[in-house]
Amino acid sequence: MLTRSLKVSLFLVVVTIFLCTSAWAEKKKVGFPNLSEKKLEIKRGFTPEALKCIKCHSKKTPGIVADWKGSRMAHAGVSCYDCHVVKKSSPMASQCEGVKKEMPNVYTSPMVSPKACERCHPSEVEQFSKSAHSKLAGAPVIEKKKFQKLFYELEGGEFAGIPKGDPRTLAARQSGCQMCHGMKVKLKADNKPTDDSWPGGIGTRYPDGGIGNCTVCHNRHQFSIAEARKPEACAKCHIGPDHPNIEIYYESSHGQRYLSEGESWKWDSAPDAWEPGDYAAPTCATCHMSGIGDLSTTHNVTERLKWDLVHAKSVIRSGERGDGEKGRKLMRKVCSNCHSKVLIDSHFAKLDRAVELYNFYYENAQKMMKELKAKGLLKKDKWKDPFQELNYYLWHHVGRRARHGAAMDGPDYAHWHGFFQIFQVYKDMEDIYNWRIKNNKIEPLSPVMSSAPY
Repeated sequence: MLTRSLKVSLFLVVVTIFLCTSAWAEKKKVGFPNLSEKKLEIKRGFTPEALKCIKCHSKKTPGIVADWKGSRMAHAGVSCYDCHVVKKSSPMASQCEGVKKEMPNVYTSPMVSPKACERCHPSEVEQFSKSAHSKLAGAPVIEKKKFQKLFYELEGGEFAGIPKGDPRTLAARQSGCQMCHGMKVKLKADNKPTDDSWPGGIGTRYPDGGIGNCTVCHNRHQFSIAEARKPEACAKCHIGPDHPNIEIYYESSHGQRYLSEGESWKWDSAPDAWEPGDYAAPTCATCHMSGIGDLSTTHNVTERLKWDLVHAKSVIRSGERGDGEKGRKLMRKVCSNCHSKVLIDSHFAKLDRAVELYNFYYENAQKMMKELKAKGLLKKDKWKDPFQELNYYLWHHVGRRARHGAAMDGPDYAHWHGFFQIFQVYKDMEDIYNWRIKNNKIEPLSPVMSSAPY
């Protein structure tokens, strides 16, 4: 005879089987959100064509192949062939010597645009396309005429006598702006990129219509998720006198813990499974992108932001720059995984006050600028006009540092590199304004020492 406990156990097993079967039937009915209901088949190994690419590049570019061998791509059976092969009709279709010899009917491209990435990562590419890292990132270099004047006529030396179109005028843009913002790729007769338009930064625009450069964060050819989660991935661009985000992060309590403990953290958890415990303090990726708590992973880095802290006046994000009110709620959810409501309320009150103080200085500066312009007391060349030069540094350098310092808990940047310098720049602008209004003319020589103090 069956004992009472064994009967109960058998009953529970039957109930469990019934419930699981019912749940399976229900899920089959509604469909899985992340799993196709079509037949799934995983095949190991590489095609003969892929093996030819691997064999050739193992000799010609062994470093690339070594990186790829250690990647998740290789583990999943994704090879150079899968990413670099394009249709013959593609505007980027070309052939390297190995392909011409071994596979004459195959066409490849040294460039891999998001159009290729989205075949396997559609959600990530869609999210990325809505972020400031996509079209907005490339706009200053590709579309904005005032920036083209900056890096060709001014930085490129045309004003000093270098002829327009001289290759030297490209140097400032190509070595600086393009490497972070991206560039519109131009092609040579063989459909390979020109040496002045590729490679480029995160907002690169490709001939096949793809916008964005995934390898800025997931460096080729390892494409490491761990590498992209570390703040150094962001530091390549978010650094320096005008947006010292990485320096501010290192100064913050979050950065201090990363610098002292980060080597022992777990960096390779799956997306949406990388949670507190894997790390003891957030990195840039944690706050702006990662799945944490009830938030899902996103490649839209502007999704959790309220304020635009980059442009001349800080406004709540809207339109193509995001939804600022929603962004604040999402960022508060990030913070709530480690902090109390009291601390979170205090932090965001501090940030909002910092934005309001900065906006006060900037708006008053614009009132002075408007009056000087109305009276004809501004030079046409703003880079020879001390008032206009200081106006630029007020927002682009010291103003950004104050705002970002407050946002990321970097007190030295909020204060000494920020508001302490803001009031000095403002006072200098005020003196120049008063002198010009009183004398009804522009001072003969600039009292500003270029950008050195700022």
